[in-house]
Amino acid sequence: MSMPPVLQASAPELVTLARTLMGPGQRRVLGIVGTPGAGKSTLCAALMAGLGQDAALVPMDGFHLANQELERLGRRNRKGAPDTFDADGYAALLERLRQPQGRLIYAPLFDRQLEESIGSALPVPPGAPLIITEGNYLLLQEGEWGRVRAALDTVWFLEVPEALRLERLVRRHQQFGKSAREAEQWVQQVDQRNAEVIRATRSRADLIVQLTETSAQP
Repeated sequence: MSMPPVLQASAPELVTLARTLMGPGQRRVLGIVGTPGAGKSTLCAALMAGLGQDAALVPMDGFHLANQELERLGRRNRKGAPDTFDADGYAALLERLRQPQGRLIYAPLFDRQLEESIGSALPVPPGAPLIITEGNYLLLQEGEWGRVRAALDTVWFLEVPEALRLERLVRRHQQFGKSAREAEQWVQQVDQRNAEVIRATRSRADLIVQLTETSAQP
Protein backbone atom coordinates (compact mmCIF):
# COMPACT_ATOMS: atom_id res chain seq x y z
CA MET A 1 0.00 0.00 0.00
CA SER A 2 1.39 3.40 -0.97
CA MET A 3 1.88 5.99 1.75
CA PRO A 4 -0.31 9.11 1.89
CA PRO A 5 1.18 12.49 0.93
CA VAL A 6 2.84 14.55 3.67
CA LEU A 7 1.76 18.13 4.29
CA GLN A 8 3.67 20.56 6.50
CA ALA A 9 1.25 23.33 7.42
CA SER A 10 0.26 25.80 10.10
CA ALA A 11 -3.03 25.57 11.96
CA PRO A 12 -4.55 28.47 9.97
CA GLU A 13 -3.60 26.73 6.73
CA LEU A 14 -5.30 23.55 7.96
CA VAL A 15 -8.43 25.55 8.79
CA THR A 16 -8.50 26.69 5.16
CA LEU A 17 -7.99 23.10 3.99
CA ALA A 18 -10.81 21.86 6.24
CA ARG A 19 -13.14 24.43 4.68
CA THR A 20 -12.57 22.88 1.26
CA LEU A 21 -14.21 19.68 2.56
CA MET A 22 -17.55 21.42 3.03
CA GLY A 23 -20.18 21.35 0.33
CA PRO A 24 -23.69 22.77 0.07
CA GLY A 25 -26.47 20.52 1.30
CA GLN A 26 -24.22 17.79 2.68
CA ARG A 27 -22.40 16.90 5.86
CA ARG A 28 -18.80 15.68 5.81
CA VAL A 29 -16.80 13.97 8.56
CA LEU A 30 -13.09 14.71 9.07
CA GLY A 31 -11.03 12.40 11.26
CA ILE A 32 -7.87 13.50 13.07
CA VAL A 33 -5.75 10.54 14.18
CA GLY A 34 -2.31 10.20 15.72
CA THR A 35 -0.31 8.57 18.49
CA PRO A 36 -0.80 9.68 22.13
CA GLY A 37 0.72 13.13 22.61
CA ALA A 38 0.73 14.03 18.91
CA GLY A 39 -1.37 17.13 19.59
CA LYS A 40 -4.73 16.03 18.21
CA SER A 41 -6.76 17.97 20.78
CA THR A 42 -4.74 21.14 20.20
CA LEU A 43 -5.18 20.92 16.43
CA CYS A 44 -8.91 20.28 16.80
CA ALA A 45 -9.24 23.29 19.10
CA ALA A 46 -7.53 25.44 16.46
CA LEU A 47 -9.80 24.05 13.73
CA MET A 48 -12.90 24.73 15.81
CA ALA A 49 -11.75 28.27 16.60
CA GLY A 50 -11.24 28.94 12.90
CA LEU A 51 -14.36 27.23 11.60
CA GLY A 52 -16.81 28.43 14.23
CA GLN A 53 -20.41 27.27 13.76
CA ASP A 54 -19.53 25.51 10.52
CA ALA A 55 -18.03 22.60 12.49
CA ALA A 56 -18.78 20.41 15.50
CA LEU A 57 -16.21 18.36 17.43
CA VAL A 58 -16.95 14.79 18.59
CA PRO A 59 -13.87 13.16 20.20
CA MET A 60 -13.43 9.39 20.30
CA ASP A 61 -12.43 9.61 23.99
CA GLY A 62 -16.07 9.98 24.98
CA PHE A 63 -16.37 6.25 24.30
CA HIS A 64 -13.93 5.11 26.98
CA LEU A 65 -15.48 2.25 28.91
CA ALA A 66 -16.28 3.24 32.49
CA ASN A 67 -13.60 2.48 35.06
CA GLN A 68 -15.98 0.11 36.86
CA GLU A 69 -16.43 -1.89 33.65
CA LEU A 70 -12.68 -1.89 32.98
CA GLU A 71 -12.14 -3.29 36.48
CA ARG A 72 -14.68 -6.03 35.80
CA LEU A 73 -12.96 -6.91 32.52
CA GLY A 74 -9.48 -6.78 34.04
CA ARG A 75 -8.36 -3.98 31.69
CA ARG A 76 -8.12 -1.00 34.06
CA ASN A 77 -4.30 -1.09 34.09
CA ARG A 78 -4.13 -0.49 30.33
CA LYS A 79 -6.89 2.02 29.86
CA GLY A 80 -6.53 3.58 26.42
CA ALA A 81 -5.94 0.33 24.51
CA PRO A 82 -8.35 -0.44 21.64
CA ASP A 83 -10.42 -2.90 23.67
CA THR A 84 -11.03 -0.36 26.44
CA PHE A 85 -13.39 1.65 24.20
CA ASP A 86 -16.95 1.13 23.02
CA ALA A 87 -16.01 0.97 19.34
CA ASP A 88 -19.51 -0.14 18.35
CA GLY A 89 -21.10 2.85 20.06
CA TYR A 90 -18.58 5.25 18.51
CA ALA A 91 -19.15 3.86 15.01
CA ALA A 92 -22.92 4.02 15.47
CA LEU A 93 -22.76 7.70 16.47
CA LEU A 94 -20.59 8.59 13.46
CA GLU A 95 -23.03 6.78 11.19
CA ARG A 96 -25.90 8.80 12.69
CA LEU A 97 -23.96 12.04 12.26
CA ARG A 98 -23.47 11.34 8.55
CA GLN A 99 -27.20 11.41 7.95
CA PRO A 100 -28.87 14.53 6.55
CA GLN A 101 -29.02 17.40 9.00
CA GLY A 102 -32.23 18.41 10.69
CA ARG A 103 -32.06 17.20 14.28
CA LEU A 104 -29.88 17.82 17.31
CA ILE A 105 -27.67 14.85 18.26
CA TYR A 106 -25.83 14.46 21.56
CA ALA A 107 -22.39 12.88 22.01
CA PRO A 108 -20.47 11.83 25.15
CA LEU A 109 -17.49 13.73 26.53
CA PHE A 110 -14.47 12.33 28.39
CA ASP A 111 -13.59 14.30 31.54
CA ARG A 112 -9.85 14.00 32.26
CA GLN A 113 -10.30 15.19 35.83
CA LEU A 114 -12.88 12.49 36.59
CA GLU A 115 -11.21 9.95 34.27
CA GLU A 116 -14.74 9.05 33.15
CA SER A 117 -17.05 9.77 30.22
CA ILE A 118 -20.13 11.95 30.61
CA GLY A 119 -23.04 10.93 28.38
CA SER A 120 -24.92 13.41 26.18
CA ALA A 121 -22.53 16.24 27.14
CA LEU A 122 -21.75 17.46 23.60
CA PRO A 123 -24.63 18.83 21.51
CA VAL A 124 -24.03 18.53 17.77
CA PRO A 125 -26.12 21.24 16.07
CA PRO A 126 -28.13 20.12 13.04
CA GLY A 127 -26.74 22.87 10.82
CA ALA A 128 -23.01 22.07 11.16
CA PRO A 129 -21.76 21.02 7.69
CA LEU A 130 -18.51 19.53 9.04
CA ILE A 131 -18.05 17.05 11.88
CA ILE A 132 -14.52 16.74 13.26
CA THR A 133 -13.65 13.65 15.28
CA GLU A 134 -10.27 12.88 16.80
CA GLY A 135 -8.75 9.83 18.44
CA ASN A 136 -6.13 7.12 18.35
CA TYR A 137 -7.90 4.28 16.56
CA LEU A 138 -9.82 5.83 13.68
CA LEU A 139 -7.89 3.72 11.15
CA LEU A 140 -8.00 0.33 12.86
CA GLN A 141 -9.64 -2.44 10.87
CA GLU A 142 -10.19 -5.00 13.63
CA GLY A 143 -13.72 -5.61 14.88
CA GLU A 144 -16.10 -2.66 14.93
CA TRP A 145 -13.25 -0.20 14.34
CA GLY A 146 -13.54 -0.86 10.61
CA ARG A 147 -16.96 0.80 10.68
CA VAL A 148 -15.34 3.95 12.07
CA ARG A 149 -13.04 4.38 9.06
CA ALA A 150 -15.96 3.75 6.72
CA ALA A 151 -17.88 6.60 8.36
CA LEU A 152 -15.10 9.15 7.75
CA ASP A 153 -14.80 11.09 4.51
CA THR A 154 -11.21 12.20 5.11
CA VAL A 155 -8.58 11.25 7.69
CA TRP A 156 -5.49 13.27 8.62
CA PHE A 157 -2.69 11.46 10.48
CA LEU A 158 -0.96 13.99 12.74
CA GLU A 159 2.78 13.56 13.35
CA VAL A 160 5.27 15.37 15.63
CA PRO A 161 8.91 14.68 16.54
CA GLU A 162 9.13 11.68 18.88
CA ALA A 163 11.07 13.43 21.65
CA LEU A 164 8.48 16.20 21.82
CA ARG A 165 5.62 13.70 21.86
CA LEU A 166 7.07 11.74 24.78
CA GLU A 167 7.80 14.92 26.72
CA ARG A 168 4.20 16.02 26.28
CA LEU A 169 2.86 12.66 27.43
CA VAL A 170 4.87 12.56 30.64
CA ARG A 171 3.88 16.14 31.44
CA ARG A 172 0.21 15.41 30.75
CA HIS A 173 0.14 12.43 33.11
CA GLN A 174 1.79 14.47 35.83
CA GLN A 175 -0.79 17.24 35.38
CA PHE A 176 -3.52 14.71 36.09
CA GLY A 177 -2.03 13.33 39.29
CA LYS A 178 0.76 10.87 38.50
CA SER A 179 4.24 11.25 39.95
CA ALA A 180 7.13 11.70 37.53
CA ARG A 181 8.06 8.02 37.90
CA GLU A 182 4.46 6.83 37.49
CA ALA A 183 4.03 9.04 34.42
CA GLU A 184 7.18 7.70 32.75
CA GLN A 185 6.20 4.10 33.52
CA TRP A 186 2.71 4.59 32.08
CA VAL A 187 4.14 6.13 28.91
CA GLN A 188 6.56 3.25 28.39
CA GLN A 189 4.27 0.39 29.40
CA VAL A 190 0.90 1.58 28.06
CA ASP A 191 1.13 4.60 25.75
CA GLN A 192 4.04 3.27 23.70
CA ARG A 193 2.32 -0.04 23.06
CA ASN A 194 -0.73 1.81 21.83
CA ALA A 195 1.47 4.09 19.71
CA GLU A 196 2.88 1.06 17.87
CA VAL A 197 -0.65 -0.09 17.01
CA ILE A 198 -1.58 3.39 15.79
CA ARG A 199 1.57 3.84 13.67
CA ALA A 200 0.76 0.60 11.87
CA THR A 201 -2.45 2.24 10.57
CA ARG A 202 -0.67 5.30 9.13
CA SER A 203 -0.91 4.13 5.51
CA ARG A 204 -4.74 4.15 5.66
CA ALA A 205 -4.89 7.92 6.18
CA ASP A 206 -5.60 10.34 3.34
CA LEU A 207 -2.94 12.82 4.45
CA ILE A 208 0.03 12.93 6.83
CA VAL A 209 0.00 16.30 8.60
CA GLN A 210 3.04 17.84 10.27
CA LEU A 211 2.23 21.07 12.10
CA THR A 212 4.80 23.80 11.62
CA GLU A 213 4.17 25.14 15.16
CA THR A 214 5.35 22.07 17.05
CA SER A 215 5.83 23.98 20.30
CA ALA A 216 2.06 23.98 20.94
CA GLN A 217 0.76 21.96 23.89
CA PRO A 218 -1.05 18.67 23.16
